[in-house]
Amino acid sequence: MRTKRWFLCGVIVTLIAAAVTAARAAETVKPLSLSESIDVALKRSVLIHAAREGVQGADAQRKEAFTGFLPKLSTSYSYTRYNRDPYLVFPGIPPVIPPANLTVGTKDNYNWILEARQPLFTGGALLANYEASRIGADIARLDEASTVQDLVLEVKVAYFNILKAGRILAVAKQSLEQLQAHRDTAQSFYDQGLIPRNDLLQAEVELANGRQFLLRAENGLELARSKFNTVLRRPIDTTVEIEDILNDRPYEKTFDACIAVALDNRPEIRSFALRREQAKSQVKVSQSEYYPSVSLVGNYAKYGDTPGVAGSPFKDQESWYVMAVANWNLWEWGKTKNRVEFGQSRENQAADFLANVRDQITLEVKNAFLLLHEAEKQILVAATAIEQAEENFRINTERYREQVGTSTEVIDAQTLLTKARSDRHNALGDFNISRARLERAIGVSTPE
Repeated sequence: MRTKRWFLCGVIVTLIAAAVTAARAAETVKPLSLSESIDVALKRSVLIHAAREGVQGADAQRKEAFTGFLPKLSTSYSYTRYNRDPYLVFPGIPPVIPPANLTVGTKDNYNWILEARQPLFTGGALLANYEASRIGADIARLDEASTVQDLVLEVKVAYFNILKAGRILAVAKQSLEQLQAHRDTAQSFYDQGLIPRNDLLQAEVELANGRQFLLRAENGLELARSKFNTVLRRPIDTTVEIEDILNDRPYEKTFDACIAVALDNRPEIRSFALRREQAKSQVKVSQSEYYPSVSLVGNYAKYGDTPGVAGSPFKDQESWYVMAVANWNLWEWGKTKNRVEFGQSRENQAADFLANVRDQITLEVKNAFLLLHEAEKQILVAATAIEQAEENFRINTERYREQVGTSTEVIDAQTLLTKARSDRHNALGDFNISRARLERAIGVSTPE
């Protein structure tokens, strides 16, 4: 019995210690900064990993293309068996020398060949192919940079949405407290017979609406946190603590300055410019077929009538030669011409795509710039509206307490105040999100 009691005491102590440890750990959770959140997302993102794999693959293709300049070494080993020993028919010189069959080989023939081939001239195909592969590697790096910037924007938007949702939740709680206070006042007046039941019911209905508003705000914050955890590839229910960095610091760059930075920084523009250069290189690869290709070939061979290729009575064991080989396709019914024209069309397409992406980026910057300044103005308007709404709510609340105002006037004033506060926090959150979108539009991937 005593042992059982000691066991239960030990379990209780262990549970208490675990609870205290968990509480202390929760208290010491350091809020994530925006830069730390971005670092976590970049380290864990599968899209970034995929983009880096693309870079490695493109770099491997570049190295593969470089091997075209180097000599190629090949070897082969073969065995041939004839139905009988090879021979030559000797007609003889009648009647002095009679006709005869002269054996000139063996049934079993083994050959081992080692060959080296070095291209000397390919009409520029090797160089153009290497340039196209090198540009492909640069394009892959720019695609990775674009993926990084997209992820940074996604983290920023998720981060600011949490802060905005948290501010809205605070407004909902404050609104609920005011509605509860108004309902308590109405209940007191009703108990004293100063107001009809309809006024009390109206206060209770608005209190219920306030609770619904609070519930929606809580769900909004929870969804924002879940989105943030998803972007950072953490468990979706992970506790989220972040620094409150919402601010209304004015954005100082002009529209023209933003356009200039975007056209210079955006990896998409440089990527499409490189795609055009890559298309040019591929045209040169096709044009190389107008010219002959020249190679230097060295050949070393060993022969024998046994697997050890040790020679035979009819043939030397070793032989070698060096030769220059020129190949030139003189006529293929316009195949090369059509291939060149196809490549030139791809080059023209790349130029059109480049012009289009410049236009689209200019429009993207314009849109983000306008939304940013729209949110900035809304912050100022909302700040003034809050001051007016607070004074209006105070006056109507005092009038209601003095029984010279109506419950409807108080509720309307409180609704206006809640809306003004919500509008300001929404505008502040939208301002920070719009600034993040503008930074992405001009090609800035890190917080300013």
